[in-house]
Amino acid sequence: MKAMRAALGVASECAPLVKTGGLADVVGALPAALRPHGWHLRTLVPGYPALLARLSGSHVAARQDDLFGGPARLLSAQAGGLDLLVLDAPHLYDRAGSPYLDEDGQDWPDNDRRFAALGWMAARVAAGALPDWQPEVLHLHDWQAGLAAVYCEEMGAQAGRLMTVHNIAFHGLTGAGRRAALRLPLAGFSPEGFEYYGQISALKAGLIWSDRISTVSPTYACELATPEFGMGLDGVIRARADALSGILNGVDLAVWNPATDPAIQPFATPRGKAANRAHLAAEFGLEPGDGPLCAVVSRLSEQKGLDLLLDALPRLLDRGGSLVLLGSGDRALEAAWRRAADQFDRVGVRIGYDEGLSHRMYAGADAVLVPSRFEPCGLTQLYALRYGAIPLVALTGGLADTVIPANEAGLRAGVATGVQFHPVTAPALGFALDRLCTLYSDRTSWGRMQRNAMRAEVGWDASARQYAALYEGLAHTR
Repeated sequence: MKAMRAALGVASECAPLVKTGGLADVVGALPAALRPHGWHLRTLVPGYPALLARLSGSHVAARQDDLFGGPARLLSAQAGGLDLLVLDAPHLYDRAGSPYLDEDGQDWPDNDRRFAALGWMAARVAAGALPDWQPEVLHLHDWQAGLAAVYCEEMGAQAGRLMTVHNIAFHGLTGAGRRAALRLPLAGFSPEGFEYYGQISALKAGLIWSDRISTVSPTYACELATPEFGMGLDGVIRARADALSGILNGVDLAVWNPATDPAIQPFATPRGKAANRAHLAAEFGLEPGDGPLCAVVSRLSEQKGLDLLLDALPRLLDRGGSLVLLGSGDRALEAAWRRAADQFDRVGVRIGYDEGLSHRMYAGADAVLVPSRFEPCGLTQLYALRYGAIPLVALTGGLADTVIPANEAGLRAGVATGVQFHPVTAPALGFALDRLCTLYSDRTSWGRMQRNAMRAEVGWDASARQYAALYEGLAHTR
């Protein structure tokens, strides 16, 4: 039997153990996706209290007497079907709140050292801190892992480095005066290094010091090189264009399977959605009209375009449509959506997050709305396709790469899976909602789109092959 190659993923969250968004789903899915391609991918994550409580068979693999202000242990453990290295550092992670925010919704003031510590331990592992295991590849996810690339350089670690950008909007900025405390080299604080307009950017460090860069869709990879989408790092992306790849995310087909999903009434064809639709409407206390029952499962933020949807909402309701929303985030948007639910009989809103309810929403909805101003990849539209809910999406990032539009060409060819709109404005969204309702009234076209959607390839197979090829090249980089 061929020996497995060793790689280490480094991330601030990992499903099913700790999750605030799509990053966790990707980090949690990659190990199983890469195993058939000969890679044993372990995952290094912070030791948050809830995560530590779920570990089984853990043992201390390494120690650090002073890790940015206190002692730490690196635990080797299994949980959630994953092979983990968990950074147990109580002075950094033993606290209430989310991985990034305190109980009042504010960033932890020491987030820079909390995630610098994660990167430091990743570099130590890459440099040989574990006597019985050393990775050939270090796979870094977003800014929280970015400084690991610099630390690897300083420690002389020979592992190839891959930096994956899930969302370039978050840089991990901290003040220049923190450089020494974060154990970063003085020579690196320059425009060619991790300096960003007088501050330190952990994401820029990862982009500069990694051997290869990937992001989560081909279209987003192109968008990142533009001022509109590059969020101030477009110059860095253009300079490293030869090292950049766009690889779509996938979904776990075992977890997201309408035929076996325990959270819903299982179905294998679009006809089976009817019972789930009725239950979803009842759960939100709605009497749907003659139009489509639409769903939104999203973080509430300007990025996600949900302020535009508020403006365009009357267009959907006037055509007999209904809407249910599950999400949380910006307090003003939460309040605005609560007001919409009070104002309109066919709008239901739940503030918060509920994994089971999200499955029921995909299963029961006729359509899922994703009006994002930018969307690196997006998993929402992939879940929607899998469950036969027609995605209505903005023409950006991974949304452009995963939804075949129901324009005249798509409908005539019989391949359409959803509705796209551009530009990303409230009027354009309103026209798209009108188009959605017109398509819904044509039961033949709508049924064909649902069948196309449920047959769409949304798993990890193709993407895992691309990642494995990147890993193979990185293993021979140094």
